[in-house]
Amino acid sequence: MITWQDEAALLTSRPFGETSVIIEVFSALHGRHAGVVRGGTSRKVAPILQPGAQLAVTWQARLDSHLGNFMVEPIRSRAAAAMGDRLALAGLNAVCAILAHVLPEREAHKSLYDRTIALLDLLGQGDVWPLAYLRWEQALLDDMGFGLDLSRCAVRGVNEDLAFVSPRTGRAVSRDAAGAWADRLLPLPPVLAGRGDASNAQIIMALRTTGYFIEQRLMRSLGQKPPPAARARLLDAIGRLTD
Repeated sequence: MITWQDEAALLTSRPFGETSVIIEVFSALHGRHAGVVRGGTSRKVAPILQPGAQLAVTWQARLDSHLGNFMVEPIRSRAAAAMGDRLALAGLNAVCAILAHVLPEREAHKSLYDRTIALLDLLGQGDVWPLAYLRWEQALLDDMGFGLDLSRCAVRGVNEDLAFVSPRTGRAVSRDAAGAWADRLLPLPPVLAGRGDASNAQIIMALRTTGYFIEQRLMRSLGQKPPPAARARLLDAIGRLTD
């Protein structure tokens, strides 16, 4: 029997048979991993299996290639932080849905895991969450091999007046170097490069740029359809905030 134990965030849960569920979790050492929770629909276990919940998990299977079974113990729930808060609920759903779409199965991504847990622990703090989420999307792209290089202009090598991002390379382009090609480039708001104010309008603009690379580069590399609708709902929730 193969067994491992880890701490993990719950990404998805779906029925399996009459009384069980299949869950997917994101753990530090085992990445995105699925397994069956026997009795997962019971009154005792079902409330534990909410998206974003932090769990102590034990996975067992006869062979590594098998789906296997999970035993779960709650560490902390994040449902309360999301309940009644439009932004927190949209954020929780977006993070879980994106990770379930893009993470390779059973491949550790320790740095991204740490960033994800830190982000989820900020749920309910609407004054800092949109910017933290933007930084998380940038970290996601880095970890998946599609990171943006915004340190200097890809054409002239300068680090001044950077205004655009090349949709082909993910590198910054200065306003002067863009010239007649400016309308074919993506916007580079200062907040995306770690500079300037962090108004929600600027964050939305930055998320449209990161969203391009998530959809057109990351998702397509995986043969995926466009990003989950949960991400669009999150952008709508951020857009409704007043600065």
